[in-house]
Amino acid sequence: MQQLTGVTRAIAFDLDGTLIDSAPDLAAAANRMLAHLGLRALPERRIAALIGDGVDQLVSRVLAASAGPRPAPRPAEAETARALFHRLYGEQLFERSRVYPGVHAGLAALRRAGLRLCCITNKAACFARPLLEAAQLAAHFDFTLCPEAEDDRKPSPKLLLAACRRLGVGPAELLFVGDSRTDVGAARAAGCRVIAVDYGYHRGAPEELGADARIGSVTDLLTHAATGPLLRKSSV
Repeated sequence: MQQLTGVTRAIAFDLDGTLIDSAPDLAAAANRMLAHLGLRALPERRIAALIGDGVDQLVSRVLAASAGPRPAPRPAEAETARALFHRLYGEQLFERSRVYPGVHAGLAALRRAGLRLCCITNKAACFARPLLEAAQLAAHFDFTLCPEAEDDRKPSPKLLLAACRRLGVGPAELLFVGDSRTDVGAARAAGCRVIAVDYGYHRGAPEELGADARIGSVTDLLTHAATGPLLRKSSV
C-alpha cells in the first residue's frame, strides 16, 4: 500500500455514493421513466448497482437492464429516454436521498482545521449543484466541478487537475475521496492520493479498489487533517 505521507492542503470529494446516497431518487426517476416508456421497472438495488459515470450512462444501463434480451433502443428512443429522465430526476433530487452519516460534521471540522474543500463529480452541474444546496452541503465547499465535455469525466484526471490549479496546490497536496474505481483511476492519473469510503456504489469489494486507504466515515479524515495517519488503512 502506498503510504499517505506529505502535507494535505486540500481535499476533493466525489458526490454520489461518497457524500450523498442518491440511489433512492435516481431509482425513482428511472422507474418513472421506464413506466412512461412502457418498460419493466427495476429494483432499487439493481439501479444503484448501475450508478456511475454520469446520468446519461445510467439511463443507457437502465434501459438495457429493463429491456433484457430485447433489441436495444434506437438512438432517437434513447435520446427521448434521456430527456425524460432529466426532467423527472430534476423534479426530485433530494426527496428520498440522504446525506451519509458523518458527512456534515466531518466537512465542518475539516474546514475548521484550515483545509480547502471542493466537490468533483461526473454528475451534470444542473443536478449536482442544486442537490448539494438541497442537502445543505454546498456551503462546505469552495467550489464544485462537473464535466462540461465527455472527456472531462473521471477517470480522466482533467477535473482533479483543474481543481489543483484553482486551489493553488500541487497534485500531491490534494487528497481525493471517492467510492469507486473511477475515482481511484482519476486520482492516480492526476498524481493525487486517494481514499475510498467503505460504503457507496463500489461494484465490488472496497478493498479491491486500489485506494491508498479506506475510511468508514468522512469524520475519519480528521485524524489525517494535515500529515497524520488514517484510522484504518487499506491492505492493498
